[in-house]
Amino acid sequence: MSDIKKIKDEFLEKLNEDLNIESVNEIKSELFGKNGKISTSFKNLGSLPAEERKKFASDLNFVKDELQEKINKKIREIEIKEINSKLENEKIDVTLPERNIVQGKIHPVSQVIDELSSIFSEIGFSVEEGPDVENEHYNFTALNTPDNHPARDMHDTFYLDDKKELLLRTHTSPVQVRTMLKGKPPFKIIAPGRTYRSDSDQTHAPMFHQVEGLHIDKNINMGHLKGCLDYFIKSFFEVDKIKMRFRPSHFPFTEPSAEVDIGYELKDSKIVIGEGDKWLEILGCGMVHPNVLKNVKINPDKYQGYAFGIGIDRLAMLKYGINDLRAFFETDYRWLNHFGFDPLDVPSNYRGLSR
Repeated sequence: MSDIKKIKDEFLEKLNEDLNIESVNEIKSELFGKNGKISTSFKNLGSLPAEERKKFASDLNFVKDELQEKINKKIREIEIKEINSKLENEKIDVTLPERNIVQGKIHPVSQVIDELSSIFSEIGFSVEEGPDVENEHYNFTALNTPDNHPARDMHDTFYLDDKKELLLRTHTSPVQVRTMLKGKPPFKIIAPGRTYRSDSDQTHAPMFHQVEGLHIDKNINMGHLKGCLDYFIKSFFEVDKIKMRFRPSHFPFTEPSAEVDIGYELKDSKIVIGEGDKWLEILGCGMVHPNVLKNVKINPDKYQGYAFGIGIDRLAMLKYGINDLRAFFETDYRWLNHFGFDPLDVPSNYRGLSR
């Protein structure tokens, strides 16, 4: 018992000194650490005679509790002292002018994605998403892309492994495949998102944004596709009339396939959509190829539908007068402050996002 009392008196005296948190923690470690004095005393209980063991353990627990309470009290005292010191020395000058509030801007791409989602939701489309890192099957094979197709070449596609099985998706069409595999027709979806191709100039970027559309049901035809695109273009560009033409084209995943042009004219060096005798290519589309439907376990004799793909960045450039795609990704605050959108300034054709 004399050893225990000696430990108690020694450390109570230490804890009465003017200490900081680090010093108190050192004392705590000396007492209760793995090889601390109190911890060691408990370990030695087994070496005592049975008749002494019970009383020694009781006395040791009493001293342990007393020292622990003293340590906790000391820590509270130090914390209160530090708070009071800060209150005395760190004063706030309430006469200073308030800080300027800097409100961020919505990026044109984010704005256009919300506008697209809103417009297509009004005619029954829902929004689907998928991974940016895709496998070769979903990105090419399931979409009826032949092994020798140029899009598979290294100069177009960012492959992530030597076997060319993993890649950065080159379009958002894989989302259509994933959606059809996990459900049953009918399907009516759009899939906006980032896509990647090895290309970079004033109108192309290695990373850009696309929105794919898909409508699969019974008795769907090209007339439904034209009506859908006519509604979208009028709503997005806020025009009452639109000149639109379909030019024959080829995509592995649609048959027949078409490029869509819209009429425009130049006024004061600005593009005016819907007027004039000039033509501007805006998107690609077509009827979903029967092989694609077979690849996702859908009977092409019973179901058919259309698909389209639109460049979101290109739409933003056309609608908001931006002439260089590279500026979208340069993170220049001055550019964003000019072309960005106030979160509270909702465009007239914005209906509210529905996802």
